[in-house]
Amino acid sequence: MIAGRATEAGTARYAGRSGRDVLPEHFRLTERGLRLGSVGIGTYLGREDDATDALYRRSVAHALERSINVVDTAINYRHQRSERAIGAALAEAITRGVVARDEVFVATKGGYIPFDAEIPRDPAAYFTETYLDSGIVLPDDVVGGSHCMTPRYLADQIDRSRRNLGLETLDLYYLHNPESQLEALERREFMRRLRSAFAAFEEAVAAGKIARYGTATWNGYREPPGAPGLLVLADIVAAAREVGGSDHHFRAIQLPYNLAMTEAFTRANQPIGTETVSTLEAAKRLDVYVMGSASVYQGQLTRNLPPVIAEFLPGPDSDAQRALQFVRSTPGIGTALVGMKSAAHVNENAGVAAHAPIPWDQFKRLFNAA
Repeated sequence: MIAGRATEAGTARYAGRSGRDVLPEHFRLTERGLRLGSVGIGTYLGREDDATDALYRRSVAHALERSINVVDTAINYRHQRSERAIGAALAEAITRGVVARDEVFVATKGGYIPFDAEIPRDPAAYFTETYLDSGIVLPDDVVGGSHCMTPRYLADQIDRSRRNLGLETLDLYYLHNPESQLEALERREFMRRLRSAFAAFEEAVAAGKIARYGTATWNGYREPPGAPGLLVLADIVAAAREVGGSDHHFRAIQLPYNLAMTEAFTRANQPIGTETVSTLEAAKRLDVYVMGSASVYQGQLTRNLPPVIAEFLPGPDSDAQRALQFVRSTPGIGTALVGMKSAAHVNENAGVAAHAPIPWDQFKRLFNAA
């Protein structure tokens, strides 16, 4: 496996090597000094076949050449095939000298029980043989038939992802959609399980298997105030502090944010002291980096946007770029993630780095117009 991790020096070197068509504002500074691109490549969608594997390998390799140094995946994406495609692309890019390991930030996720390369003929038998018989999972550990976040299970998943990606250390490991367990558990039990998961992550950090951890969500941080499935970020960070101390390694969250899903910015649902603020504001106050997923809403925002969008987001040449420009210009968003399976998509999305984010005074006019 490839040793190392993304570092301050490495990501600064990568940013400094970017071409003249990449503005300095493209790279965002994390609380630990890493410089991460404002656009990252995602690997969620696609068939579970060799052709799609090849597309992702080429797209990841090309993205690394186009000032995109954030790569996002999950062990259950395409039944582990996305992680393996990324691993192959990274190994080749590092061997060729396109990038060094310390220049690239790789994030993955665990929580959903994954198949291996394809849907097995007998899924129940596969689960029993792989997870139950081995003792990795106990019957009562699984919620909703597919989600588990016990320490033993997460330790197993971290090691599987490390092997798939060919990396000794994962730069960021997310607990994937933990809010799904709130559908079956009382909040007190949920928080107990969450603290146990975070304790396992802190152990993985100490062992050099991951560098930091976080939560990747779909609904959890976007729910209305008081909703049963709402994740309160201050409580999540407090749980990390309880198990990891003041120097805990909970450093990032991921949630969907785009022109059609603006709750992270517009919905005040996060209690911070005596105030209730948006998730993006809460993350800022708690020193948590934010990765925006579904930035172009799985392709739905790449064409036929209302003319007002081009009026208030001048500069980008296409609707896809305008959608990304909206996300990366939103105060509090660090990196806008977008799935890319072709060089053309990489070139178009990376092109937004030639534009400065929209200033706040201009950006807020878009909301007023809407």
